[in-house]
Amino acid sequence: MSACYQTIEGFPSHTVHDKYVDAVANGAGAVPVILPALGESLAERVIESLDGILLTGSASNLEAALYDSNTVSEGPFDPRRDATSLRLVALAIQRDIPLLAICRGMQELNVALGGTLQTQMDKDPDFAVHVATDSEDLAVRYGARHEIHFTSGGLFTKIVGRKSARVNSLHTQRIKDLSDDLEIEAKAEDGVIEAVRLPQATFVVGVQWHPEWEFQRDDVSSPLLKAFGDAVRSRCRARAAR
Repeated sequence: MSACYQTIEGFPSHTVHDKYVDAVANGAGAVPVILPALGESLAERVIESLDGILLTGSASNLEAALYDSNTVSEGPFDPRRDATSLRLVALAIQRDIPLLAICRGMQELNVALGGTLQTQMDKDPDFAVHVATDSEDLAVRYGARHEIHFTSGGLFTKIVGRKSARVNSLHTQRIKDLSDDLEIEAKAEDGVIEAVRLPQATFVVGVQWHPEWEFQRDDVSSPLLKAFGDAVRSRCRARAAR
């Protein structure tokens, strides 16, 4: 899983929230391996050892120069994560490695495949429902905020057996121009893209919400993580049989 690069009490650090570790270990049933944000060279060195990749969410935003030189984006930024994650996406797709991209991760997936983002959603009242609340209570911040509708006949209708769901929402950027390679799997009622899939891949899925949060109690997040884990195990068996 991807890590963020930030300074904590003066020390440069590579960080992953425990909720992602728990989601991989107990939701997907896989072994969590944290990948430090060391840039493209790390991605090249580790990719052959991986059976799946989870791109985590983050408080940081992708820099607009990565997808549109005319767009203004606001920090915090994490260029070391950008370099690592965008290369991981490309390598995973080349090798058909299962990939689950969460929040910032879904935005990375779209940008890596040539898509663009809309920034500064927090300044547009029309998108207020998507932006995190100011509450310090995590249960409030990660509480369900709005409805999403799954694409009829898509992957999510098969995985979760539902047409719609209520999800949490903590983002200030969203997909603007969807990559030509991706298909929409879910939208919010205001048109914001909430889930995408790479149709030619075994399992490359992005979601804008946070399925790692209390996934055990959520009938959308739990089957999503299980489906990711199943794809990872299938990849592992195929590698072992070579």
